[in-house]
Amino acid sequence: MFARWWLTLDQVLLQQCDFWQLQPMLADWPTVFPAELVTVLEQFTLTDCVAIDASPSLQRQHFARFFPELFAALPELPREPAANLPLPFWLSTDIGGRKWQQITQLAASVGQPQRPVLEWCAGKGHLGKVMSYAFQAPVVSLEWQQSLCNAGQQKAQQLGLLQRFVHIDVLQQPVAPYLQPAQQVVALHACGDLHRVAAREAVRAGCAALALVPCCYHLQQAAQYQPLSVQAQQSDLMLGKADLRLAVQQSCTGGERVARLSQTEMLWRQLWWQWRRQLGLDYQPLRSVGKHWFSGELGDFLTFAGAEHQLVPPAAALLPDLLQRAEQALLQQRRLELVQHLFRRPLELWLVLDVAMYLQEQGYQVSLSELCAPELTPRNLLLQAVNLKACDHL
Repeated sequence: MFARWWLTLDQVLLQQCDFWQLQPMLADWPTVFPAELVTVLEQFTLTDCVAIDASPSLQRQHFARFFPELFAALPELPREPAANLPLPFWLSTDIGGRKWQQITQLAASVGQPQRPVLEWCAGKGHLGKVMSYAFQAPVVSLEWQQSLCNAGQQKAQQLGLLQRFVHIDVLQQPVAPYLQPAQQVVALHACGDLHRVAAREAVRAGCAALALVPCCYHLQQAAQYQPLSVQAQQSDLMLGKADLRLAVQQSCTGGERVARLSQTEMLWRQLWWQWRRQLGLDYQPLRSVGKHWFSGELGDFLTFAGAEHQLVPPAAALLPDLLQRAEQALLQQRRLELVQHLFRRPLELWLVLDVAMYLQEQGYQVSLSELCAPELTPRNLLLQAVNLKACDHL
């Protein structure tokens, strides 16, 4: 089943790569875009683009006729039932509402493990604490930041939980001493290399079970994606970090303020690109910065951008014209992104199915589901694997 799903997605992504392996910030209408598709896109306002981009049903309504193979390639995954763990309120202290819902949902979906737990890339170990409390399971939490280990260990001791923190960089240091065949390995939103290394190390140790919710696929050391499964290694699809970043470009905003700041960021970055174009320079991206930059003054952002690119920022008298051009360019960018973003979920599924097929190749029984609704987190793919041979010996 997973191999069939993956193969269908692989074919669609390869055949239609010109629609998603592009830079919307730079491009005019690509020549591969049918005239009818361009006509539809040109009708959308910026408000329309924001609404359609956030709604799978609106995406299907407007674009299914142009990309029928793409929409047909998306498998319908089961949704995990809502969590119903009897947890005290004080266990959620200092944890945001959405994060707490994701943690409890994952703990409930994993079930009541009759085995010890290894929490991968634990942070302060919130997931481990829930699993230790709910299931009376001993938990080992691996985390690379010493301060988080200290804070997590102190909290676990205060609560009397069977949770031990280990300060370790799982990408650079050996983890074999902490992985045991009897363990259930859990990782919530382990980024890029982290969830792939978790899968490999769990297999190497013969761990009894594994539950992964992957995230941030582009955060990897290699310039190109290195497939895990034998089948994905046969693919002609070459994925650089920019391609992998596409899979996580859908996000849950923190409300109107965050959405407004995101729009301001896109506009100001377009303005800077228009300034570079006016100077006859090629496109060069600016590094990511915190959203607080975009609640301040445009002049401060331009000073930052000038320092980044070693350029003199535009004079104040030039800003009205640059801003008008940036608004037009942003609308074009957002229209192109409507098409590019149709491929976010297919690409993410391609990546997660690669891990699923790898685990199957290693003798694990694997399931794939949606942890929760995408409104809670778009990174909601839950990959669970059970080593039946290890379970037989428990």
